[in-house]
Amino acid sequence: MDMAGRHHSAAPKSLRSPLILFTLLLLVFSILFYIFSPSPTFPRKIHSTLNPNVDYSFVSSLEKFLINSKSRPTLPDDTVTATVTQQDAGKLDDLISRKQTERLYDDSFYPLSSSIRVYVYNMPSKFTYDLLWLFRNTYKETNNLTSNGSPVHRLIEQHSIDYWLWADLIAPKSERLLKNVVRVNKQEEADFFYIPFFTTISFFLLEKQQCKALYREALKWVTDQPAWKRSEGRDHILPVHHPWSFKSVRKFMKNAIWLLPDMDSTGNWYKPGQVYLEKDLILPYVANVDLCDSKCVLDSKRNILLFFRGRLKRNAGGKIRAKLVTELSSADDVVIEEGSAGEAGKAAAQSGMRKSVFCLNPAGDTPSSARLFDAIVSGCIPVVISDELELPFEGILDYRKLYLFLLVMQCSQDGS
Repeated sequence: MDMAGRHHSAAPKSLRSPLILFTLLLLVFSILFYIFSPSPTFPRKIHSTLNPNVDYSFVSSLEKFLINSKSRPTLPDDTVTATVTQQDAGKLDDLISRKQTERLYDDSFYPLSSSIRVYVYNMPSKFTYDLLWLFRNTYKETNNLTSNGSPVHRLIEQHSIDYWLWADLIAPKSERLLKNVVRVNKQEEADFFYIPFFTTISFFLLEKQQCKALYREALKWVTDQPAWKRSEGRDHILPVHHPWSFKSVRKFMKNAIWLLPDMDSTGNWYKPGQVYLEKDLILPYVANVDLCDSKCVLDSKRNILLFFRGRLKRNAGGKIRAKLVTELSSADDVVIEEGSAGEAGKAAAQSGMRKSVFCLNPAGDTPSSARLFDAIVSGCIPVVISDELELPFEGILDYRKLYLFLLVMQCSQDGS
């Protein structure tokens, strides 16, 4: 809390209460959780509420998005491309202060009654569309793996929350899903500034030095903006949803609101002081497996008590997996399997989850895992084993009513 206090006290006087704005932002982005992840209530209730107009496949949605981008009209925009001075930042601060004062006196319930106003930077295409096209043109290359054997393009899909957010923010008003988030075209009208840079795609699909160079360019582009200079980034939203992405320069943007998969309080992925709950927002992974719809739920024969399929040896908190294999592999009605990449591996995981009552969700290299959301969309009750896990929208959802939680320490004891 002391750290958060130091940040807030340094903000310009025209900024509204960061706590109020952050709470509103949390509520707004929670809608995204309900739209793109099935509600983690009993499966028979979830699927009748799914939005029939949403394409839930990342690849399919991206294909349509890129095709339609060629005919998408260009909106008025005042993103700055020239050299910016501190005087320019001061002028913007005065304009924003004036706008906020007008809204304050016009509405006695402001800001609680007001929509969130987001300005989306019009960044050069090398930070946005070019990276999406790169993914689209290469996603069938199944031999592209990370150092630990994970398929690169599937990892990108897991962390594609940046795509879903940006695609909705820039969609025509009639097609928007987040109705209480208003996109504004003038910086002086904004509560927040969204940075549409695809940090995960660039990390995985560009050569190392090319990626680092692009990170430096993005850093300079954003920090040259008058809005950034005005607030030092405290009202800017930056998607950093994969813990490896943007590492070389993110210390220079630590004041921004980061969109993360978890907090990783172990310090393995994020340096102390870079991430904390008073500033940042945890958003869900995108599930790897297909949604188990109403018919699927009704037809499912759940004859497996506990299921896990994945890599049995991991680092950091994931070391608990080896212990679980030893303790559970011979238990009745329990299935523990080594995972495999590709469509066959996905099909086996999906089938196993749909046949199971409980799905084991131990920590991996990081406290969180996409497997948790695979279980949710499969109608399988997650059993979470982690000491460090922070979940999306914990202030809104009571996960104790939905999941089972165990500490690593409990599972590490003899005879557990």
